[in-house]
Amino acid sequence: MSNPFNQLASLLDRRISKQSSQLVSGVPCELATVTSSGIKLDTFKHEIQDYLLADWFAKLSIPSFEATGTQTGHIGTTNFQFNPIAVEGVHIEIKPNLKPGDRVLVIPVNGGQDVVVICKVVS
Repeated sequence: MSNPFNQLASLLDRRISKQSSQLVSGVPCELATVTSSGIKLDTFKHEIQDYLLADWFAKLSIPSFEATGTQTGHIGTTNFQFNPIAVEGVHIEIKPNLKPGDRVLVIPVNGGQDVVVICKVVS
C-alpha cells in the first residue's frame, strides 16, 4: 500500500512547479532597438514614440586612491590622497546615452499599452 502523504506531496510539487513556470513565463521582457524618434520592439511592427524609462538609484562605493594634480596658489604638482567613501542615492541616468541603433530590454506594462525601457543591452 502506498503512502497517501507521498502522493499528496507529489501532487503539490507538480502543481507548484507548474504555477512557478507560468509566473516566470508571464514576465514578458522583450528586446527593442532605439530609433531616432522612439523604440521598435522586435515583436511589434510599429515604432513606439512615447515610452517610459526605469529610474535607477545606486550606492557608489569609491575605494581609497591617490591622484596627482595641481593646486591653485601652489607651484608644481601635489599628491592628493582620498579615503574610501560610500555615496548613497546616486542617480543613474540612462536616457542621454541611448542612441539610434542601441539595443534595449523593455517590459510591456498596462496590458501592453506602455513599455518601460529597463536597460541598454550590449554584447
